[in-house]
Amino acid sequence: MTSTVLSAAGITVGFGETIAVRDVSIDVHADQTVAILGSNGSGKSTLVRAFLGLVPLRTGTISLFGTVVPSRHAPLERVGYVPQRTTAQGGLAASVGEVVEAGLLSRTSRNLPAHGKERARAALDTMGLADRYSFPVGALSGGQQQRVLIARALVRNPDVLIMDEPLAGVDADHQIVVADVVQAAHERGAAVVLVLHEAGPLAPLLQRAIVLDRGCVTHDGAPPAAVGAHAMPGHDHVHPHADQTTEPSDLQRGVL
Repeated sequence: MTSTVLSAAGITVGFGETIAVRDVSIDVHADQTVAILGSNGSGKSTLVRAFLGLVPLRTGTISLFGTVVPSRHAPLERVGYVPQRTTAQGGLAASVGEVVEAGLLSRTSRNLPAHGKERARAALDTMGLADRYSFPVGALSGGQQQRVLIARALVRNPDVLIMDEPLAGVDADHQIVVADVVQAAHERGAAVVLVLHEAGPLAPLLQRAIVLDRGCVTHDGAPPAAVGAHAMPGHDHVHPHADQTTEPSDLQRGVL
């Protein structure tokens, strides 16, 4: 039987008087690729941030590999997290290589492990950015920043890969690269959770879809078929969404 790697039991998340996620129970299993779908403001990003202990719960519990999140024993080093990106911005002092290397740092040690730089270069090469290793992150385009965040998540070879809108702002060629990353993670047995506005080239890789509406699960099962313009051949996910709220500091943090 496939093991449960991530479990949410009756969780509710609220901000002030607003309930963002309402009484959600989900189990994610190893070797499973899951999409979390819904319109802007439906609670998708809040849900995955709750998975990682990044937002407080009003009710319910989260566990990761059987350990309650958040706790100092939660094995977050086994998770690769790709937050939503911002558009390209100046003012970020970190280099591309430093951002990706941060994915190898732990909560207990800020020292880079052996061969850390080589692993960072390999992750960047996977994302087509090996030649940007020494560039300031703020000098990159929004799509390139997104690929840096993906490389930072991949550098630790995670057992759970969580990606929040990984196709946003990424051109068609590199959307295929992202799909290859998801396929490779699945083939080595990782659980993959993808927050998506639309599936694009990731659609054939999805085994399960969870649809949120105003914080509630309205569907959990086979991925629904695309409709309207999203179902047209050649439709690409290159347009921005109103709920992109990642702060620039997400490019520099190595916590997840």
